[in-house]
Amino acid sequence: MTTPSRLPEPYGPSSGANLADILERVLDKGVVIAGDIRINLLDIELLTVKLRLVVASVDKAKEMGIDWWESDPALSSKARRDELARENAELRERLARLEELAQGTLDEGTARTGRTVPKEAP
Repeated sequence: MTTPSRLPEPYGPSSGANLADILERVLDKGVVIAGDIRINLLDIELLTVKLRLVVASVDKAKEMGIDWWESDPALSSKARRDELARENAELRERLARLEELAQGTLDEGTARTGRTVPKEAP
């Protein structure tokens, strides 16, 4: 009679690691998975896909210098406010330039004709 072989347990026979324990360890330490896929036809490279996957907790990612979500307006309300403030400042600058340009055109038209109608473009 043969006995069924048992697969070795990853954390020893008495550790009783469950999914939550494994997930906690992965998030605490971080895991990087990297790979490249290349498709060639007659030594001509048709497609290259580079895969980089980092699985870590937010604290661990920040510790590693990864914090792109903080500057992405789709993911961060602070980044969204910053983007709106920048866009608002740009629009105010454009409006000021247009008002200066329009005022200069009005002044030039008034000096020449005595009317407050802007000069027509040639």
